[in-house]
Amino acid sequence: MRTDDKLDQMEERPTDRARPLMTRTRLWLFWGTLAVYGVIVVGVLATSWLVTFDWQVMFFRPYKQWPQIHAFLDYFVVLGQRGPTALAVASWLGWRCWRQRNLHPLLVLGSSLLLLNVTVGAAKLGMGRLGPHYATTVGANEMWLGGDIFPSGHTSNAVVTWGVLAYLATTPLRRRTLSVIAALGALGVGMTTVYLGTHWVSDVLLGWAAGLLVLLALPWFEPAMAWAEARLMALWLRLRSGTLPAVPVPVAPANARAGVSAQRVAPEEEALVRETVPTAPAAGRGATRAPDGWPHHPPRPHTSRSERSPVTPTGSRRPPHADRAPRTAPLGPTLGRGRSGG
Repeated sequence: MRTDDKLDQMEERPTDRARPLMTRTRLWLFWGTLAVYGVIVVGVLATSWLVTFDWQVMFFRPYKQWPQIHAFLDYFVVLGQRGPTALAVASWLGWRCWRQRNLHPLLVLGSSLLLLNVTVGAAKLGMGRLGPHYATTVGANEMWLGGDIFPSGHTSNAVVTWGVLAYLATTPLRRRTLSVIAALGALGVGMTTVYLGTHWVSDVLLGWAAGLLVLLALPWFEPAMAWAEARLMALWLRLRSGTLPAVPVPVAPANARAGVSAQRVAPEEEALVRETVPTAPAAGRGATRAPDGWPHHPPRPHTSRSERSPVTPTGSRRPPHADRAPRTAPLGPTLGRGRSGG
């Protein structure tokens, strides 16, 4: 099959598939999750019973209570690490993009990770909470001390990265199945960070809420993703068909060899240049300009040797007197009388 036929099929293939919309149920879930997010933050800031529970779990030290599962959970927590999970999911979604001939899956993943990094990163740096291993005062909320633990990045990343697969599911059954799997995976990653002592319980709760907010907000960004997809696909088709507009190459003007600038000169400046720059003597005696900019002299009669000025390596031997008469001038009356008398 020729390349033109393939391009025609790609253009005719529908890329606007059923995209999730911001339904009323999703909207209620979003605002409800946002309310839970706010309650958790306020509870930690007020050093409520939630902070007390954090310290109780920390003193319990789960990694010492069940040390036999420590090695397994060290590997399991990687399911919430941003780099490996993003690479794995991007590989799968890249294959889906190739099969479906559209970029929507990868754009959804990129948009969700961008939202996650902006929102969770801002919350981490803004509240600056220290983790259990770096806590300084027993019973304190450890806020604004330069930490970056609240909310849990592993937990929120697990919710978003694996939840994107459920978001992109094409059937209700697959969507429900993948949603349950993603929820259990995010729950396991969050509890693992508590087991290892790297996060408070409240960190994990806020990480679940932060990741769910990103997933629920994705339909609002669907128009922007569709706009980006349309332009990227158009660029891809142009690259495949080789119909990109040629970039004009600037050509040096013909008079560039004579050192003349190619820029436009104002009439006043051009007149000033003509007055200040002397013209070659040959050009003043009927010389014309060739297309390449060099003067062209018309043919003229050859002069005799007697009419030429003798020239030596140091110049002419004749004195530079302006009133000296040339040799071809008629003799004066005195010289004529002298010769006739002799």
